[in-house]
This record gives sequence, structure tokens and C-alpha cells, in this order.
Amino acid sequence: MKIGIIGTGTVGCACAMAAVNRGSARDIVLVNRTRKTAEAVATDLRYGTPLGPKIDIADGDYDALEGAGVVMITSGVNEKTGGATDRNDPLGRLRLLGKNAAIYRDIVPKIVRAAPDAVLLVVTDPPDPLADIAREAAKSAGVDAAVISAGTFIDTMRFRVHLGRYFGVDAAHVEANVIGDHGTSQVFLWSAARIGGVPIAALLKKRGETVEGLREKVEKDVRYANITIIEGHDASQYGIGIVSVLQ
Repeated sequence: MKIGIIGTGTVGCACAMAAVNRGSARDIVLVNRTRKTAEAVATDLRYGTPLGPKIDIADGDYDALEGAGVVMITSGVNEKTGGATDRNDPLGRLRLLGKNAAIYRDIVPKIVRAAPDAVLLVVTDPPDPLADIAREAAKSAGVDAAVISAGTFIDTMRFRVHLGRYFGVDAAHVEANVIGDHGTSQVFLWSAARIGGVPIAALLKKRGETVEGLREKVEKDVRYANITIIEGHDASQYGIGIVSVLQ
């Protein structure tokens, strides 16, 4: 298995690190607008590979993606740079769409020409609209590419973590989902949320609490998690890197 990662910014590096640690592929190729940056990241990661699963990690141009089964696209303007860190802005991550759509229209044809059979995983924000852009850009290059989006997977994981912390249980035993947009309009499926198979509503009732009482805080924490992280660390990268590789 060979995977490509386009973009070696904060998210791209986190995806690469997660892929190396998990042993997600035998070959990993990093492609970046500045080749020297991709080379530096690949070199840095390579020094740790003797301690994990057998992996060859290298930098390259788009033609190095030939034979890749999956190509993860992380290139684009991030929330901080793109001015999408205002909790009161109704556009949220959609504010990044114009600039990132232009980037995708430029790079996706290059990807699919080199790896026409690869599944494209869109990680850049906003992922769902950009997945549509990626499909259109691939078709313009004559390739009917399979494109999937990171979507609300990270939001679902955040929802599970916050519920786990509230109830004092391992988030791995929490069943909960966020659907819709990876942004401020995301939808939380409270009615289907369970811990160890027991509905959240039933657990709250035993504690003399209601879903409504918990909903506001948890939804706020999950909905604006990226902004909270960025305020403390400049970029939200590790969680999305892990879930993108596991997706």
C-alpha cells in the first residue's frame, strides 16, 4: 500500500506522523509546494522509522504519487491565516472556501494525472464543499476519481470525548455522532448517544439531569474546539491527523 500526502503544513505533518506510527502504508510520499519542506519532513520522520513498522517515507513531486492507493489532501489556507477564528462569524470555516477551492482546482488535476486510481481524502477545511470541488477538478482532467471527505469524523470524536469526560468513562465506550457540516451548523445526534449501550437520556435521568442541561455546554465545546485549540497552540492538527489516517 502506498499513500500520498499533499501539503506538509501543520495538518499534513500530523497526518504523516500518525501514518508512520500506525504503519498505515508500506510507502508514504510527501508532496509540498516547496519541495525542500517536504524533504525536511520526510527526513525527520525517517529517522524514527527503525522503531516502528517497516515504512519507506520520501518526498517527491506529483509524479511520485504513481501507484498510490490513497492521497490525502491537506493543502490550503488554515483557519488562523484565513481569518476563520471568530465564534460569532456565521460563515465559520466556509470563509476559507474561496481560496482553498482555487488551490484544489490547481492541484487535484496534477494528483489524478499521476494517480488516477487513487482515492482522494479531503482534509482541508471546509472538507465537504472541497470534496465537491475535487470531484469537479478531477473530471476536468478526465478522471472520475473516488473522493471522500474527513467530514465530521473529528467532530464525532470530540463529542465522544466530551461525553466520556462528563460521565467519567472511557470515550471508546461512548457511541455518539455529529453529522452535517464540519462547522458551526453541525448537528449532534443526542437521541442516539449511548454509553455502554445505555442511552444518554436514561443515564442523565438517573442523575436527576436532562439532556437540555448538558447540551449547551457540550455542543459549544465541540463546535468551537478548533478555535479553542488555535487560541492556545496556533493550529489544530493532532486530532485531525489521527482520525484522517484511521479513516
